[in-house]
Amino acid sequence: MQPKTGKYFLPALFLGLCAFSGTISAQEDHPNIHIQVNMVQLNVAVTDGKGNYITGLRPQDFEVTEDGIPEKLAIFTEGHESVPLTNGQPHPEINVAEQGNAATAAKVVTPASSNDELGSLISGANVFILFDTSNYMYRGFVFAQDAIADFVRSLETADKIAFYSYSRDLYKAAPLTADRSQVLRAVRTTVAGDDAALYNTLLLTLKDAATYTGKKVVVVFSNGPDSISVVPPEDVAELAQSVGVSVYMISTQQAKIEPVSTAVFERMTAATGGKAYFAKSWRDEKTAFAAIRDDLGHLYSLNYYPQPNQNRGWRTIKVRLVGDRLKKYQVRTRNGYRPQLNQIQTTSASSAQPSNTP
Repeated sequence: MQPKTGKYFLPALFLGLCAFSGTISAQEDHPNIHIQVNMVQLNVAVTDGKGNYITGLRPQDFEVTEDGIPEKLAIFTEGHESVPLTNGQPHPEINVAEQGNAATAAKVVTPASSNDELGSLISGANVFILFDTSNYMYRGFVFAQDAIADFVRSLETADKIAFYSYSRDLYKAAPLTADRSQVLRAVRTTVAGDDAALYNTLLLTLKDAATYTGKKVVVVFSNGPDSISVVPPEDVAELAQSVGVSVYMISTQQAKIEPVSTAVFERMTAATGGKAYFAKSWRDEKTAFAAIRDDLGHLYSLNYYPQPNQNRGWRTIKVRLVGDRLKKYQVRTRNGYRPQLNQIQTTSASSAQPSNTP
């Protein structure tokens, strides 16, 4: 049984949830609480029934609601093509006909396209790799290193990559950097040993990723169950959703035969808009990394400033495609978030009155 401090105190600490402690003065008869939230970014994959990616969609092809409230897109991105928007439409100074994929008719792209094409599509992403170096990894350790190294090399035009490893503790072998050689050296110098604290260390990795703007993803390679974490996976998934980080997981067959780990991996990745892969061999590991690279290269980014919403708790996000011709396609993204409140102001009704001071 997990200690209560692990299940309740630690998630509250890491999630940075805001509590109002009744410090408003009694003289303030009608306090007004002003909450400023950051732009929400959604990583969205659109596929057909066979898993092929649908490209060339336009901003008006998407409808986003938050707690049922329609939202207006501020920035629309397909791959690395960014289109500024005004009231949900392309900015009037932008010639949409020249915006590449974002302005063309929907196209079907089969997964596993060429490395060069994918490299250009993934430009601007910050990719955090978290590698299991626990005692579960003694078998096939070198093969896993090879698969990760190939993955790093394939992201030639990604913005930056970080490489972390974990067993009982998190080791930041290569903090987020554009220097691929530094990341590759970090991959090759990892060694296996000690117990696995996946959820503890994944939560810390998400905290790091949250400090950066733009497209952020965490790619986890895990060989099996978490044996010592005090943070429950549900709270880790909620943090990933709240800070807008898609989580991808690659695990060996060892985790696949362990029902609890299988269910947790699949639920966590689905909730954040990522995917889970279970590799039976080192060849499957390389294939899984290639599939993740492919997925990252075909993500749409939908960005919006939330409309006024009194809900300071969990907010449900829904993204749907507009029009009969698009209903047959599937949309994958995170399903909600808890606002990370970066500024809270409390003023009285009297102090909120207009002032003559310039």
